[in-house]
Amino acid sequence: MRILIATDAWRPQVNGVVRSLESMARAAGAMGAEFDFVTPRDFNCMPMPTYPEIDLAFATPRAVRRRLDASCDHVHIATEGPVGLAARACCLRDRRCFTTSYHTRFPEYIHARAGVPLSVTYAMLRWFHNAGGGTMVSTQSLSRELLARGFKRTLRWSRGVDHTTFNPAAAIALDFPRPIFLYAGRLAVEKNIDAFLSLDLPGTKLVAGDGPARRRLEARYPDARFLGVKTATELATLYASCDAFVFPSRTDTFGMVLLEAMACGAPVAAFPTPGPLDVVGASGAGVLDEDLRAAALKALTIDRGIARAHALTFTWENSARQFLDNIDMARGAPLLGEKSLPGEQNAAGLSKIGLPI
Repeated sequence: MRILIATDAWRPQVNGVVRSLESMARAAGAMGAEFDFVTPRDFNCMPMPTYPEIDLAFATPRAVRRRLDASCDHVHIATEGPVGLAARACCLRDRRCFTTSYHTRFPEYIHARAGVPLSVTYAMLRWFHNAGGGTMVSTQSLSRELLARGFKRTLRWSRGVDHTTFNPAAAIALDFPRPIFLYAGRLAVEKNIDAFLSLDLPGTKLVAGDGPARRRLEARYPDARFLGVKTATELATLYASCDAFVFPSRTDTFGMVLLEAMACGAPVAAFPTPGPLDVVGASGAGVLDEDLRAAALKALTIDRGIARAHALTFTWENSARQFLDNIDMARGAPLLGEKSLPGEQNAAGLSKIGLPI
C-alpha cells in the first residue's frame, strides 16, 4: 500500500507530530507500506505570526493533486493547517477516501493565546475532521472527549518509543546540584511551564527546548537552566541523567516525551490529566497529582527500572500496525464528505475501534 501523508508539521520543526510520523512510517515500511509526504517544504511559506519557528505554506488543492497519481492508495491528513486543508479539498473533490489525525489541542491553545471561545474552534475542527473516513487519536480518553464534542468516527492510534536511543545507558554525571528535575518540550504558554518552574524544589531545574515563551521564562526564573533545543541523543542523555521528569502540561493529547523519559529510566511527575493518565496511569512509573511539587518529590523514590519496563510496552511496530489497520477500516467505511455520520452508527462501532498496546 502506498500512502500519501499531508502534514504542516515537518522538519526542521522538532515536536511530537514530526517524530510520530517519521517513526511510524519507518516501522510501517518494514511491513511493506510505502509513504510519500506533502509538507511545507513543497511550497512557498511564511513564518507563522507570534510563532516564527513554524512555517505556514501557500498550499493549494491543485498543487497537492499533482502528487496524487494512480499508485497512491490512501491519503492521510495529519494536521489542520494550509497543507491539510488543501489535501482535504482535493480528496473531497475527487471523492477520494482519506483519514485525519488529531495531534494538537488547538482550541485550548488558541484560547490561551487569543481568548477565542473553545466552541468556535471545535466547530471548525468538527467540520475539518468529520469529512473524512475517520480521525486517528492517541488515547481512549481523547477519543471519548472528541466523541462527546461531536466528532463522528475516532480510530485509536497510539505511539511508540525508540528503546535503543532512549536507554538508561545514556546516563552521565551532570554538573548540577541534585536532585535534577527536567522538563523537555516546546516553550509556549499552553505548555504550562510556569507550574514547574515556580515550584519550591531542592536541587536544579533543567529546561530543554525552545519556543516563543523562552525569553519570558528565562527572565522570570533565573535559577533554572535553559539548555535550548537538543537532538534525540542529547535528550536521551538528559532523561537518563536526571532524577525526575516533570511534565506540567494540561493540554497535550499524548506526551511523547513521557515515553522517552521513562524509556531512559526517568520517573515522571505530572498532573492527573488526559495524556499522563493514559501514558503513565497506574503503572507505578510516575506520580500523578494535582500537587505537582508533591508529585515531583515522590517521583524521586520510584525505582527507575519500573519506568523503563513500562516504556518497553510501547513500540513503534504496534503503532504502525494500528495506523495501517485504521486505514483498512476507514477504506471499508462510507466516505462522510461534508456531512456527519449519524451518532448511533459511530456508537455501534466504537467497541471495534483500535488495538491495545
